[in-house]
Amino acid sequence: MPSAARPSFTVGLVVPSAGSDGIYGPSCILCARLAVEELNAVGGVLDRPVHLRILDGSGAPEQVATAVAQAARSGAIDAVVGWHISPVRVRLASALRGLVPYVFTALYEGGETTPGVVPIGETPDIQLTPALRWMAREIGVRRWAVIGNDYRWPHRSIARTRAALDGSGGPTLDHTRFVPLGTSDHRAVLDDLADLDVDGVLTLLVGSDAVAFHREFARRGLESRYARFSPLMDESMLACAGAGASQDVFTAAGYFEALPTAESLAFGARYARRFGPGAPLPCAPGESCYEGVGVLAALVNRVGTTDVVRLSEAAGRCHYVGPRGPVTVRDGRAEQRIYMAVADGSGFDILASL
Repeated sequence: MPSAARPSFTVGLVVPSAGSDGIYGPSCILCARLAVEELNAVGGVLDRPVHLRILDGSGAPEQVATAVAQAARSGAIDAVVGWHISPVRVRLASALRGLVPYVFTALYEGGETTPGVVPIGETPDIQLTPALRWMAREIGVRRWAVIGNDYRWPHRSIARTRAALDGSGGPTLDHTRFVPLGTSDHRAVLDDLADLDVDGVLTLLVGSDAVAFHREFARRGLESRYARFSPLMDESMLACAGAGASQDVFTAAGYFEALPTAESLAFGARYARRFGPGAPLPCAPGESCYEGVGVLAALVNRVGTTDVVRLSEAAGRCHYVGPRGPVTVRDGRAEQRIYMAVADGSGFDILASL
């Protein structure tokens, strides 16, 4: 049968186009497009050409979930891959239960065990907790004030990290404050910081909220008084914040555009050849969508079906090698390399492997 006559395998890519997290969308789309093109060059999924359908993940979680589930029920999509915030994931996991496989690529709080959902992002036990211990050991930052958006990922990540650190004699999370998604005015939070006995500020803010925070932080000249760490800080955020606002912000992730590994360098070269020098950088959220499409294809081709039950069983033993290196999905979380880095102008300097 000619390849043009074969029905396509359609992946619904659920990524934000607006809101606090809309900053990550362009990189997510381009990275997923590259993954699809590379898959099609080697036979696609189940010997079918892969098609990418972009679905907006920036609306109210229940609305996003309803729209994506409707696409799955109608046969418009065969699987879902996406970077989006945890409230969307929770609604989407419930709405898609038993319908189609769903690879969730964002860093998150951990604990996702819904059948058919394959989470591949960083979790606090391999990212946040080791990073705070590294900062205590290497630069002496032990007492942290926390500012985060008021939703599931910041709340549960802080709770899990605090429980892991409690009684260890290591760093402490002493003061915590949460603000709504979409917050652009952080003056009151920074006013309060002057009265706190802390060494560092831990931010679990998303996208444009974090950009606004770091701009105000720098405007007040606080860089010399407090270290900053964020588990979600990528090249697109650095570009929006500006070099002066993001200098010396520490972060940790499974991927950076500057990561000097063979897998990362090869991916960066392919991305640059395909999209050119003016394209958005392949930031960590974007690269995770490339990984997500690859993990989905590896699972479906291995099992020979999109049956959610069979894929869930296979996902417990899934191993994949992508731009961030080897990733093993085991017991509902991804085991992967995590790197410590610090912002330096518009990019990152890699400091250590955690």
